[in-house]
Amino acid sequence: MDYTNHPFSGKRHTVFGKKGMVATSQPLAAQTGLEILKKGGNAIDAAIATAATLTVVEPTSNGIGGDAFALVWVKGELHGLNASGPSPQELTIEAVKAKGHDKMPTHGLVPITVPGVPAAWAELSKRFGKLSLAETLEPAIRYAEEGYPLTPILGKFWKKAYDNFKKTFTDKEFEAWFDTFAPDGRAPEIGEMWKSPGHADTLRKIGDSDAKAFYEGELAEKIDSFMTEHGGFLKKQDLATYKAEWVKPISTSYKGHEVWEIPPNGQGMVAQMALNIFKQQDEPAWQSANTLHQQIESMKLAYTDGQAFITEQTDMPVTAEHLLSDDYAASRAKEIGAEAIDPVAYELPRGGTVYLAAADEEGNMISYIQSNYMGFGSGIVIPGTGIGLQNRGADFSLDENHPNALKPGKRTFHTIIPGFLTKAGEAVGAFGVMGGYMQPQGHFQVVVNTLDYLLNPQAALDMPRWQWMGGKKVTVEAEFPNYLAQQLQQRGHQVEVMADSGSFGRGQIIWRNPETGVLAGGTESRTDGAIAVW
Repeated sequence: MDYTNHPFSGKRHTVFGKKGMVATSQPLAAQTGLEILKKGGNAIDAAIATAATLTVVEPTSNGIGGDAFALVWVKGELHGLNASGPSPQELTIEAVKAKGHDKMPTHGLVPITVPGVPAAWAELSKRFGKLSLAETLEPAIRYAEEGYPLTPILGKFWKKAYDNFKKTFTDKEFEAWFDTFAPDGRAPEIGEMWKSPGHADTLRKIGDSDAKAFYEGELAEKIDSFMTEHGGFLKKQDLATYKAEWVKPISTSYKGHEVWEIPPNGQGMVAQMALNIFKQQDEPAWQSANTLHQQIESMKLAYTDGQAFITEQTDMPVTAEHLLSDDYAASRAKEIGAEAIDPVAYELPRGGTVYLAAADEEGNMISYIQSNYMGFGSGIVIPGTGIGLQNRGADFSLDENHPNALKPGKRTFHTIIPGFLTKAGEAVGAFGVMGGYMQPQGHFQVVVNTLDYLLNPQAALDMPRWQWMGGKKVTVEAEFPNYLAQQLQQRGHQVEVMADSGSFGRGQIIWRNPETGVLAGGTESRTDGAIAVW
């Protein structure tokens, strides 16, 4: 890799360190991770501290009431944690339709599922942490109590959410959102201080009880009481029975490396499927319309199948192993020709998210992601607690014949995905790109930028991105080369140039040199990204 090569408009350099590194979308959160490393914590402790702080300093994208996933490298082994929560036991297709919905709503009480974030912190701390959970949450509590000034991208999306919500969140159950996030009758401004004492109190209770207060104690009672009062479905018995799941990560080979993801119900395997299809095509060429065309076609085929089949593994009509097989990749690769296609799902064989990466001197690394889903999530906040609940259930289908059909106690198709790269049994490092359905597309582009074009981690993130939107429609960033956009149009792609880059994801990368232990990090230029390094 050439660490002085910056072929794109972003001119940040790769950041290097040895003792520890934390990369995420908000400077204060990255620094809290570094603070924990310097206190004697490891990369996992740092990630928990950073994640907890992000619920305070970037509530536009995540919160205590969201879900989380992690890939953890410890002592030469990769571990996966699925901390996504299921639907409540009272939430059925019939119950949703009885409320007048013919599809899952995006906001309000109905799409709320069991939050997994507090359980993720507790599980990671208990299994791999060196410090107590209470110690790792101290910086987040401090920011919630004392306040902090809003950063530019945070302020932009906060105001956008407020402007939308004041028009649509008119029912009584939404009042606590405005009390918490618009206490002066408006969104806080960029550079203005904001604090949330209730959030601090909640974090303290979670830390002191190893998250039991959230699932079995006082916080669970408050959630249950609010839901009962307003006719919601999530109840204390749903919280009490929840447990995050340790899973075996899945991988695919690409250019001599293993690309790792969490297995379904997450969509990470979409990126792997696309890589498997793409490597059946011509050898990639730099800034080539033919290569870009084949990348887009590979992604649209993989994504079409992912949306058709991915859900809880027990409900999938086809196995993850088959979708990652050479036979599947070869059969889908045959669909790719010179012109853009409008994909249909594969014929079955018969018979608003935050991402962070952290690493330490011992070689531990973690790829971690958490989200409330669509920005602030459901718009439901438990009064006085700072707990904004996710709207993850919005992705369920009300068609009982669809693999992702709503059922009580079921985890839905999930968008948030952490990524990890290894080579010959050694950790290369952690990477991720947040942003809804952009995430596997971002993973795919980061991997090919790194392994095909040998771009350094910062340049791999800065490269102008494309995003398949469905059918033949592809959006590209404003800095995407115009001649390439024109050539893609000539191949039948419906290309739209976007003035704003907010929909193209926000990522982080930390690579580790296996010989020296030196860490190399890149952070997203599309947000308030920062790397704290020691």
